[in-house]
Amino acid sequence: MAIQDKPRAIADISAGTILATVTIAVPPERVFRAITAEDQIPLWWGADNMYRTTKHTADVRPGGAWRSEGKGADGQDFHVAGEYLEVEPPHRLVMTWKAPWDGDNLTTVTYTLEAVENGTRLTLRHDGFGSRRDSCRDHGSGWERVLGWLDEFLAKETAARSPSVFHCRLIPPRPDFAFTLTEEERALMNAHADYLRGLLREGRMMIAGPVADPAGPWGLLILQVGTEADARAVTEGDPVARSGRGFRYEILPMMSTIM
Repeated sequence: MAIQDKPRAIADISAGTILATVTIAVPPERVFRAITAEDQIPLWWGADNMYRTTKHTADVRPGGAWRSEGKGADGQDFHVAGEYLEVEPPHRLVMTWKAPWDGDNLTTVTYTLEAVENGTRLTLRHDGFGSRRDSCRDHGSGWERVLGWLDEFLAKETAARSPSVFHCRLIPPRPDFAFTLTEEERALMNAHADYLRGLLREGRMMIAGPVADPAGPWGLLILQVGTEADARAVTEGDPVARSGRGFRYEILPMMSTIM
């Protein structure tokens, strides 16, 4: 694993709750995609000597359904399904969990993703086992394995590529935006600045600031991330990009850099 922090899961069988954690050496946006995207989960969830997830469908929105299907090492088919209750990319995901091997009892899984210096701290909480102590204990062991598979998958992906540098241009909703901010827009720009400071602390942003273009100022971000998709995920997470006020980013890869 890229970071010396092995997955750990603790099953509190008296409370019917599982708490599991792992630190993964990729940004929260990448982890969030790995635990939600239909084309991602079959790539990592499972092992040949236990079971393999072969299909995952997901309508990733509050009230949307999800379902995973697969095959055990014994050749038996299995499935698990549920509904998304909260979807706050890339930091929080809450969903119900209904598995035939648990008697189709309804439980709740909560993922919390926190950006840390070396990547993402993932905390998983699985609630609702009640008096089903054996099921709680077994699921605890299962989640420790699952988070290990996730960490291994993303660590291999990270090792396979070196970070790339991207020139990101933030275009405001009007040319004179920098000189005509309303109080509400000023508050939004403060949130934008806080977001960029977080990227700088995490090591994903190299520099940022306004550019004095005669045609109208615009914002510059230089990101150092894995892929253009990673850069786009970062810019899409910016409060100004999510505000619906007409901001947009243009992203260009740097062909080479001198650092």
